[in-house]
Amino acid sequence: MALSTQPLKDMSAIEIGKRIKSKELSCKEVTEYYLGEINNNNTDVNAVITVTEHEAIQSAEAVQKKIDKGEELSPLAGVPVIIKDNICTKGIRTTAGSKMLENFVPIYNAGVMEKLNAAGAVVIGKANMDEFAMGGSTETSHFGVTKNPWNKEYVPGGSSGGSAAAVAANMSPYALGSDTGGSIRQPCAFCNLTGIKPTYGSVSRYGLMAYASSLDQIGPVGKTVEDCAEVLSLISGSDRRDSTSIMDKPFDFTNSYTQDLKGLRIGIPKNYFGDGLNGEVREKVLAASQVLKSLGAELHEFEMPGIEYAVPAYYIVACAEASSNLSRYDGIKYGYSSAEANDLLATYYKSRSEGFGSEVKRRIMLGSFVLSSGYFDAYYKKALQVRGMIKESFDQAFQKFDMILSPVSPNTAYKIGEQIDDPIAMYMADIYTVSINLAGVPAVALPCGISAENNMPIGMQLIGNTFSEPTLVKAAYAYQQVTDHHTKGGIL
Repeated sequence: MALSTQPLKDMSAIEIGKRIKSKELSCKEVTEYYLGEINNNNTDVNAVITVTEHEAIQSAEAVQKKIDKGEELSPLAGVPVIIKDNICTKGIRTTAGSKMLENFVPIYNAGVMEKLNAAGAVVIGKANMDEFAMGGSTETSHFGVTKNPWNKEYVPGGSSGGSAAAVAANMSPYALGSDTGGSIRQPCAFCNLTGIKPTYGSVSRYGLMAYASSLDQIGPVGKTVEDCAEVLSLISGSDRRDSTSIMDKPFDFTNSYTQDLKGLRIGIPKNYFGDGLNGEVREKVLAASQVLKSLGAELHEFEMPGIEYAVPAYYIVACAEASSNLSRYDGIKYGYSSAEANDLLATYYKSRSEGFGSEVKRRIMLGSFVLSSGYFDAYYKKALQVRGMIKESFDQAFQKFDMILSPVSPNTAYKIGEQIDDPIAMYMADIYTVSINLAGVPAVALPCGISAENNMPIGMQLIGNTFSEPTLVKAAYAYQQVTDHHTKGGIL
């Protein structure tokens, strides 16, 4: 069957994988199709920093040989994927969106890449991102702004905005992102996609360029929750090279695909739906709760303590860890080194001043300040106490409920340039997402409507207790079986 007759843009990654296995499509045909879509759309959207055409074709041909031999491969074997550019890929440039690593080529693969490669994934490119994952709009990248495929005047969210924009613009069936404070979920909400921020420790961070080590987690971005669950089942599990890896076996979602939610208890925090939340976002998320109720779920309103402290606590913890993690970029070991430096101090100063962008510098300075003598107890120690309080709030909630329903962002996507000079406004947009990372619990983001005001997507998130991903996927799957929000495409 000719590839041109196949509506690939309307297929899920799993469906493409099935057609490859049934020989309706070949790995090379599918790979060439998506490379063509990158060629057609990336100039406008700027979602991909590095296109790996040669490597992708070689990989596709190798996977096809295995399929032709009848080897047992994953459901996503031969399906193209785009990888966020802070995940190390052996022999492929990995920049973290920064001038500091503009020409850095890793000599090893991240743990998740080893697992995807073993599963037969075909890497076709590296996605643009906010520099070192610091930003909420993919405007801070050294490689230029990524645009939202729904409307190219708007941001796609961040920091995994390139990953989300690539999937939304049909450049890839799915992508990998990383989530430190909402960086998978917010771009999914802004681009009408589904994404999973997994339980901390369930996916290896080996080979992920660290922003805030106690918060970072790699996860999938896709069109459906089935696609994301399949990816998560491939990349989760133990890794002895990651000291925070605490899962013996990968997630199993075999029993998650049902529309019966009878007895599922969903908590709705009343204080998440008050002042500061856009009226349309509130309306669509609450309407989604009624859909879940119609499928058998029980809805319970409650107050979630500590939400007002989440954003300041998060930025203190994250920036403190960033100031430590980014100290390795000194102009000597690897990465950018200033040509104008003529002594050791000048090498440090000029290389870091020229190699880092303004948002990264802002967060390094904030982190260094809160860790400094005289301020450690007042800020960093206090933030860790708040973090413990937030974790306790989630623990208490999950004694009563199986999951929590909330918005992803207080507003839909905003226009490019609208908030880049107002970091406080951008930070406050993370109010519904950062607490999940502070607590280390999982969340699934998925589309729940379109704004009548600006025709941009609206997303919701289902938050669960640690390692409850199969239950979250069950609820998200049931919702997507009876709604069509996730099937809608943008203007591009």
